[in-house]
Amino acid sequence: MASMTHTTLVSAEETAAHLSDPQWVICDCRHDLADHSAGYRAYRAGHIPGARFLHLDVDLSGPKTGVNGRHPLPHPSTLGLRLGALGIGNNSQVVAYDESGGVFASRLWWMLRWVGHAKVAVLDGGWQAWNRAKLPFTVEQPVVEPVSFSVKPQPRLAVDSAGLQAGMGGDRMLVLDARSSDRYRGENETLDPVAGHIPGAVNRFFKLNLGDDGCFKPADALKTEFGALLNGHAPADIVHQCGSGVTACHNLLAMEVAGLAGSRLYPGSWSEWVSDRRRPVATGATP
Repeated sequence: MASMTHTTLVSAEETAAHLSDPQWVICDCRHDLADHSAGYRAYRAGHIPGARFLHLDVDLSGPKTGVNGRHPLPHPSTLGLRLGALGIGNNSQVVAYDESGGVFASRLWWMLRWVGHAKVAVLDGGWQAWNRAKLPFTVEQPVVEPVSFSVKPQPRLAVDSAGLQAGMGGDRMLVLDARSSDRYRGENETLDPVAGHIPGAVNRFFKLNLGDDGCFKPADALKTEFGALLNGHAPADIVHQCGSGVTACHNLLAMEVAGLAGSRLYPGSWSEWVSDRRRPVATGATP
C-alpha cells in the first residue's frame, strides 16, 4: 500500500518508519543567524540517518543586490538543480527539520511549494523531538545519487514589493509580520538598518505557533488564533512577511496546518522594504 503524502507536518515517529524508503528524502536545515557555520557543525556532529544538509545562505537564498533583502530567493531553475543534486526528485516525499522550532525548515517547505513540489512536510518538533523519541542518528554523510528535478514555478505564491504597495491602503490585503513584538514596534532592531514595520501590518510572532513542547499547536487552536487576526479576511488576502522571508514561512505553514490555505509570502520582507527609503515605515504597537 502506498504511504500517505505529507504536505504540512510529519511526526518524528512517522519519519523514522521511512528511513529506508528511497522515496523519502530528509533535509537538515539547521542554522543560526548569529553564527552562519553553526548549522553545518551541528549536522557533522550528528543528524538523522540519510539527511542531506541545506544551508540557508547557500542553498535556500539567491544572490544579494543590496535592494532585494537579506535572504532573496534563488532563481527557480537554480533551486531545481540543487534539489536534483541532493537526490530530490519530483516524486520524493521531502521532510525538512531544524532545531529552531521549524523556522528554517519551513523556508525549505515554502520554497519547494514555490517550484511546484507539494510533497514536503516539516518535522514537527524538529531535532529535539527526534532526540526525545530516542531515534537513531549518525555522523555519516549519505552517498547521494543525483536525479533530475523539474521545476514548475508557482509565482502566485509570492508577492513582490510593488504588489504589496499596490495593495496597501485597500480593504482586501492584510499583512502579517512574523517578527518579535519589539522589532515590530521598532525597538531592539539588530538585523536591519531601519526599525519599525510596514504600515498596516499586524504582528504575529512566529513562536506563538508552537506549544511548550516545541511542536506546532493543534490545528483547531491555530485556526482560532489566526481567525482572530484575519478578522473576516480570506486566507488568500493574507501576505506574510518578517525580516528576510524566513520566519514568515512559519506563519504561512501554521495557517496551512489550521486549514486556512492559500496565503502568500513577501519574500523580500522588511530588509527589502527598507532598502528603498521612499517606502513608508511605521513604529509603535499599532498597525
